[in-house]
Amino acid sequence: MDGYLGSYATLGLVLAAGVLVFVGAFSANRLLRPANPASPPGKFIAYESGIDPVGGDWAQAQIRYYVYAYLYVLFAVEAVFLFPWAVVFDLPGFGVMVAVEMAIFVAVLALGILYAWRKKILTWT
Repeated sequence: MDGYLGSYATLGLVLAAGVLVFVGAFSANRLLRPANPASPPGKFIAYESGIDPVGGDWAQAQIRYYVYAYLYVLFAVEAVFLFPWAVVFDLPGFGVMVAVEMAIFVAVLALGILYAWRKKILTWT
């Protein structure tokens, strides 16, 4: 599909196919699932393991776990960027400029870890 509206037509076809797959999956689910309106009395409690739930349904997580997860993602992304850089660095024509760019990238991340360390975020107490 060429022309000005060709890309819009392609997008429309992809969206229509997505909606069709979505509707088809939910229709198949509705047709194939077992229908048992007389379900056992304990089916809709929070846990079906035979033990009654104790306490409320509100549990508050501490923010430090989210900080650890954020720091992990930050350094995992750094590792993802370091591998392609190491491959390109060896090619001819890439020299000092590529090394300087990666040094700046690693320096910014090092500042982030230094900040987290100085704020005592990395202590597990």
